[in-house]
Amino acid sequence: MAKQGPLAEALGAPDDLAISATVRARVEGIDGQFRPSPASADAMFSLRTTVAVDYDAGPVRFGGELWDARAYGEGPNSSITTSDVNTVELVQAYAKVELGDWRKGAKGGKGLLTLGRQTMDIGSRRLVARNRFRQTTNGFTGADLEWTTHGGTRLQAFWTMPQIRRPDDLPSLRDNAVKFDLETTRVQFFGAHATLPHVLGGVLETYGYRLAEQDGDNRPTRNRRLWTLGARAFARPATGKWDHDVEGAWQFGTARRSAGAADVTDLDVSAWFLHAEAGYTLKGGWKPRVAALFDTASGDGGRAGHYGRFDTLYGARRFDFGPTALYGALQRTNIISPGVRLEAVPDKRTDVMVSYRAMWLENPRDSFATTGVRDARGASGRFAGHQAEARLRHWLVPEVLQAETGGAVLFKQGFLRNAPNAPTSGDSIYGYFDLTLTL
Repeated sequence: MAKQGPLAEALGAPDDLAISATVRARVEGIDGQFRPSPASADAMFSLRTTVAVDYDAGPVRFGGELWDARAYGEGPNSSITTSDVNTVELVQAYAKVELGDWRKGAKGGKGLLTLGRQTMDIGSRRLVARNRFRQTTNGFTGADLEWTTHGGTRLQAFWTMPQIRRPDDLPSLRDNAVKFDLETTRVQFFGAHATLPHVLGGVLETYGYRLAEQDGDNRPTRNRRLWTLGARAFARPATGKWDHDVEGAWQFGTARRSAGAADVTDLDVSAWFLHAEAGYTLKGGWKPRVAALFDTASGDGGRAGHYGRFDTLYGARRFDFGPTALYGALQRTNIISPGVRLEAVPDKRTDVMVSYRAMWLENPRDSFATTGVRDARGASGRFAGHQAEARLRHWLVPEVLQAETGGAVLFKQGFLRNAPNAPTSGDSIYGYFDLTLTL
């Protein structure tokens, strides 16, 4: 039986047909830009609408999901990309086939085979994710098989063609033009992920992914042919207990330094990332959780024939590194960043979070994270500064209408002030407010 929501109930949908929709309106602004090229200040109003339909025909389900993401009022030299605009796109159009024993109380294994266009959340979502804070989402076309044993061990294997979001030229992005996304065998992404419960006091995950990319007609790429092998050990937060989340991955293969037509040199890739987090949730009405954080990922030193900058593939970063959209300064590449985070739940409708990070470059010759600020000589040092972040969410109408507000301040120091292309725009200050209607 399909899960029903307010929209399905209002339309009188039968039990085997689920219909849902979301509308999110957001206003945001940044001052003291950290990127070298865009204007020092920018603001934007964005609107994201989704409509999803799922029909349960027994052992087979059919569904689809339409996304419409638009941006308005951005500055003439804005940093908007396909992460902000993707209009009238059928991100999902799938058939899901139930395999194994799905009976109530069954003791055998069961699986789910998804065919067609789909979104995926895998593991921690650091390398493969369906985006939430971001205006647009990663989409994949192909096959995904999940199998879970009675004991809880889970194996996922997939082969996909990542959807290439369009429009991807600046004039069309500014006009919110409708250009349907593409998929091609010239970009293939496949791999496997295993989840083993009850290991080391928590859960152990292991995975291996392959990205095989080559230039297409009028669509140059970096010809990434990457293998990514990794593992994660974690225990979920619980009141009165310690929790942890440790994940690391090594990346190897070949790639080009840029997507330029003149760049035809394949470089040997060796890159890595590490996330470590330990937290404790106190007892009490607000259930405050305090966590120590550490993130680091390799950068590229420009050595002939080699490339060392970690590629986060199709992962999400908001939950580790702060807001994206017009902000998004930090990423899992060329970074060393310890920090602390405090989360609390004052009541059933409200949650709050504040965090702080210090930031260094892993390699002083590469651009820092996603800022685009670089000193190829490595003469501007490694220390980049500090980031402070805060977020507040409140359900105005439980499960239907949620308000969210937050922001981040990037206190630029050392490298972000002294590098040759560092903008002289002062500290970066970003804020946003959005309302999300779920039907």
